[in-house]
Amino acid sequence: MTNNKIHQSTQAVWGGEKDYLVHGASQVPVVLSVAYTYDDMDEWYDVAIGKKKGHIYGRNTNPTVQAFEDKVKLLEGAESATSFSTGMAAISNTLATFLVPGDRIVSIKDTYGGTNKIFTEFLPRQQIDVALVDTGDHEAIEAELKKGCKILYLETPTNPTVKITDIARMAKAGHEAGALVIIDNTFGTPINQNPLEHGVDLVLHSATKFLGGHADALGGVLVGSHELVEQVYHYREINGATMDPMAAYLLLRGMKTLHLRIREQSKNAMALAEYLQTKDIVEDVFYPGLETHPNHDIAKRQMKGFGGMLSFSVKGGVDTVRDLLPKLQYANRAANLGAVETTVGPARTTSHVECTPEERAAMGIPEGLIRVSCGIEEIEDIINDFEQAFQHVETVMNV
Repeated sequence: MTNNKIHQSTQAVWGGEKDYLVHGASQVPVVLSVAYTYDDMDEWYDVAIGKKKGHIYGRNTNPTVQAFEDKVKLLEGAESATSFSTGMAAISNTLATFLVPGDRIVSIKDTYGGTNKIFTEFLPRQQIDVALVDTGDHEAIEAELKKGCKILYLETPTNPTVKITDIARMAKAGHEAGALVIIDNTFGTPINQNPLEHGVDLVLHSATKFLGGHADALGGVLVGSHELVEQVYHYREINGATMDPMAAYLLLRGMKTLHLRIREQSKNAMALAEYLQTKDIVEDVFYPGLETHPNHDIAKRQMKGFGGMLSFSVKGGVDTVRDLLPKLQYANRAANLGAVETTVGPARTTSHVECTPEERAAMGIPEGLIRVSCGIEEIEDIINDFEQAFQHVETVMNV
């Protein structure tokens, strides 16, 4: 019997593009026009008020951008999608859409540093109550939810300690408390994890990372029900955090290989994590694919793959990091992740550079933590590269 379901690998290549091809082109064009002209005044009005499909002004919508949104929508199995200039714009615009003074939000302590700053610095200024709970302590999260809240905000796996939260359990608890459940799925990617299937209301991505995959375009995206996404779109169109058409084109092009990239990156991350466990200089390895990960069983249940991200801590802390990272020949030392090249960096200069050492310590992030975004290189070369770097450090430390 023929299976009529279109697989994600095929959707990554073809999905969302057909309606935007012009003049027989096989690729979606970059539409740079700021405005769109109409001879029929009634048609112009219908498009302007959303009664009819079309575009009127680049801050609102754009054909290239819409093709990108449609592709992500299909990959996440969502009704609707809207995009933003960056991943942080997606997060901040979404929270601003639904929160007003006097509201309460519950989240985890291990969110990305920029997100954490919103929770600890910006939302309290707006008289919004924020409760941050130890990541993975599902009972504590449920207890906070019972006190009432407007939003439950999750991130799983977390950046950079790749901790795991039970999505279905938390979505159920959030809805029982009357909360809107939002999740950052950047590390999970639509290939390895689809939170909407587990009851989440809205799913966010920093498209800059794995979706684009080539470290050459900034962007963010939100998917969910049409009703909820429309509310966020309205906030974004007025406040102006619009995705650039050229960025949308680059993200579209990158997403054509998303399925292949995620498969290789997940495989490489697993092999590297296993290798790192054998090194005496390594204190801890954090990767949900390892059976030693405290939430490995949850990750195995809700993820189709464990992803390309891992982190590890080293003996000697920051001093070891300073010696180790410059010796890597096939890794970018940069504040980015999800690219085809392996990228490394300590949390203190990447994901949580905005935080103080004390704040990082409170989140369980040691100063000697190294975040690794595995690329698509041959895994033997990645491991050999780490091995020669470790040998250098061990010689310096007389280990």
